[in-house]
Amino acid sequence: MNEPIEHPLVRTHLDAVARYTAPLPEERRRELLADLREHVEISLSECDPADEAAVRRVLEQLGSPRAIADAALDEEGRARPEPESAGRTTRTLILAVLPMPLVLIPALGPPLALAAAVIAATRVWRSPQWTRREKRQAALLLLSPALITPLAAAVLAVSGPGLTPVGVLLACAVGFCPTLVAAFRLARSASRLRTAALTA
Repeated sequence: MNEPIEHPLVRTHLDAVARYTAPLPEERRRELLADLREHVEISLSECDPADEAAVRRVLEQLGSPRAIADAALDEEGRARPEPESAGRTTRTLILAVLPMPLVLIPALGPPLALAAAVIAATRVWRSPQWTRREKRQAALLLLSPALITPLAAAVLAVSGPGLTPVGVLLACAVGFCPTLVAAFRLARSASRLRTAALTA
């Protein structure tokens, strides 16, 4: 460990800043982390990289990861996301993936699937734990089956011997893939936010 920036305390500090600043635009976040790395490298350039007391002093002068993130978020006019309960997140994610099995139910399935997708998108939009960007992406992904499924069915009907039951299932599977992507991304983001809140 010749480089001061490689010290475990420095890596932990910068990783925490990276987690807390997730709502920032990617370019601004990279710039902030680069500035912090440069500051630490300059401050520790005259010290022995193994001198833990010196590393701690430099990190204390920087401020806590939460304080650094809060200042950067305030500067950008963004609120810090707050984690919601794991149970509420789980219910939202279940609603997000529920349309896939619901659409397979004859007659009532498609309207119920659309209703579940709309409710999931609404819950995501009202949640305090996801950023505005995550909410927009998730809403588009959750509601996209209403457009993608009929398009996939039309393509399958035109390209083959009509729309068979297998074709209907395939169109539904294709149409609802975006909901799985949305649920995965939201779950990962919520998990990171809860972890960051626990280590604050």
